[in-house]
Amino acid sequence: MPQTASDVLVDTLAKWGVGVVFGIPGDGVNGVIEALRKRQDDIRFIQVRHEEAAAFMATAYAKFTGKLGCCLSTSGPGGIHLLNGLYDAKMDGAPVIAITGLQFHDLVGSFTQQDVALDKLFEDVACFNERIMGPAHVEGMTELACRTALARRQPAHLTICVDHQSEALKKDKPSERNLPHHISNVMASGVTTPVAGQLQKAADILNTGQKVTILAGQGALGCEAELAKVSDLLAAPVAKALLGKAALPDDHPHCTGGVGLLGTAPSQDALEGCDTLLIIGSTFPYVEFYPKPGKARGVQIDRDGQRLGLRFPIECGLLGDARATLRTLIPLLTRKDERGFLTKIQAEVKDWNALLAERGKPDERPMRGDVAVEALSPLLAGRAIVTTDCGVNTAYAARHLKMRSGMMFSTSGTLASMGAGLPYAIAAKIAHPDRQVVSVVGDGGLTMLIGEMATAKKYGAAVKVVVLKNNSLGQIKWEQMAFLGNPEYVCDLQPIDFAAVARGFGWTAFSVSDPAAVAGVLAQGLEAEGPALVEVEIDQNDPLLPPKVKAKQAINLMKALMKGTPGRADIAAHIVQDAREMI
Repeated sequence: MPQTASDVLVDTLAKWGVGVVFGIPGDGVNGVIEALRKRQDDIRFIQVRHEEAAAFMATAYAKFTGKLGCCLSTSGPGGIHLLNGLYDAKMDGAPVIAITGLQFHDLVGSFTQQDVALDKLFEDVACFNERIMGPAHVEGMTELACRTALARRQPAHLTICVDHQSEALKKDKPSERNLPHHISNVMASGVTTPVAGQLQKAADILNTGQKVTILAGQGALGCEAELAKVSDLLAAPVAKALLGKAALPDDHPHCTGGVGLLGTAPSQDALEGCDTLLIIGSTFPYVEFYPKPGKARGVQIDRDGQRLGLRFPIECGLLGDARATLRTLIPLLTRKDERGFLTKIQAEVKDWNALLAERGKPDERPMRGDVAVEALSPLLAGRAIVTTDCGVNTAYAARHLKMRSGMMFSTSGTLASMGAGLPYAIAAKIAHPDRQVVSVVGDGGLTMLIGEMATAKKYGAAVKVVVLKNNSLGQIKWEQMAFLGNPEYVCDLQPIDFAAVARGFGWTAFSVSDPAAVAGVLAQGLEAEGPALVEVEIDQNDPLLPPKVKAKQAINLMKALMKGTPGRADIAAHIVQDAREMI
C-alpha cells in the first residue's frame, strides 16, 4: 500500500521518540488517525474528552518525562481548544508538538465549515508553526518541528489539509531542491556550562556575601545533590518557587519552603534579609517578593539567556544547564564559617512548621483546608507524583505537602490555569504507571475538565484525586477582598456531589466532612483499586492569607468585611485566630 503524507508524519514522530499522542479524532484529521491506527503498536493514542485536556496532558507528559509531548486535534474548534494547554507549555517551557487539521486545500479561506486558519491562530503560542503544503513537505517540516520544540523547550505546531493527509507520497513530486531525506533526526546531545571567567566572577560574588539566599525553580529539578552542596558551602537557606517544589526535599535542613503568596514566612524573610541572591532555574514572576533592587547582589543560572536578569538586577548571569553549572561552580566556592543568617532562618522554619502543624489539627468544624492536606502529606508514597490545580487548593498543597527525595510535583505554573490538575495527573500516570499519582484540586478547577474522569477510567489510569470542596472560587474571593478591599461577588459555586459524579464515571469515591475522620478516609482513597476520588468539604470562610500580611492587605480585608462580605463574622474570627497564632 502506498505511503501517505500522514504515514510519513507519524513515522517521523516515532523517530523523534513520540510514544503517546493525546487527542480526539475528527474528520479534519482522519488521515492522521488512520496512520496512527497502523502504528498503534509504536505510538499509543489516548482519546480525551476535551482538546484542552489533550494539550495539558501533552504538557504534563513532557514535564514528567523530559520527552516530547504530543497532542492532536481536528480543524476549527478542535484546534482552538488546544490553545490554553499549549500556552501552559509555552509559559512553563515544556517541549510539545501539536498536530491539527485544515479543510480541503482548495477550500481554505472560503468560509467553509470549520474553516479556521490555525497556522495564523497559533503564531504567538508556537516556537515553530507551519502549514504543510503536501506530502513532499511533511518529512522536513515534522523533523524541524520536533527538533525546535525540544531545542527551545516550547510548543511547536503543524497543520495539514485533510485531503493532503491521505495523499500518497509518490503523487507529490518534490521540487528539484528538496532532496529526499535531507534532514536528520539526530539531536545534539550534551549540556552547556558557562565560560570559566563567568564562573569565577559568580564564585567571587557568592564567596563575598555574608547572607546568601538561594531561590530554586523548575530548572533546579534533578539537582538535589548539587543544590544541597552549594547551600551548605554558602550557608544559604533555599527557598523554592512552586514549580521547583521537588528540587530539594522539604525536610532538608536548609529548605525554607515556597515563596510568594503561597509560600512561607521564613522564605520571605530569607529573601528580604539576604545580601546576596543565587537564582537557580527560576523566573518566579512576582517581583515584589525579591530583595529590593540595590539591597542584594545577584547571580543567576539559567539555560535560557533571555531569562537572565529578567526579574532581578543580577551582576552575573551563568548561561547553562543548572546541574552541570553547579558542579563546575562548587570547586570555586569557599565554605562559610559564619552561619548566623542560616541559623536564624532555620529557627523560623521550625516555628513555621509548628504553626502549620497546629493549623492542621482536626479540632474545628467546618474543616479548614489545612487539615485535609496536612493529613494527606504523610500518606503519600515515597516516589509519589503530585499535581495540583490552581486556586486555594494550590496554597494548601504548597504549604502542607512535604516533598521527600524521589517525589515529583508540577502544576500549571506561570499560566496558572484552572482545570489542569486532573489532566496533569492522568498524563503522569500514563508516563509512570508504576508510581502513585495524586492530584489536589478545587471544586472550581475540577468542574472545568471533569469529563477527563472518563479518560482515566478508559485507560486504567489509577489516579487519586482529592477535591477540596468549599463551593467557592476561593482564591478569587480572597483576591477581591485583600487586593481591592471589595466584598466577595459572584464567587459562590453551585454545590456538586463529586463523589456521586465520580461513581457515575466508574471511579471509587469517598466523602468526608469530619476533620477527625479525614486522615482515615484519605488513606482509603489512596489504597483503592483503580481511579479514586475523595471529596473533602472544607470551610468556605477560611481566608487565604499570604505568609506575612501587609498593612494594606489587612486594611483591605477589613474594608471588604465592613462592606458586607457574606460570612464576615466567621472570616473575621479566622483572621483573628491566625493573627494570634503568628504572634
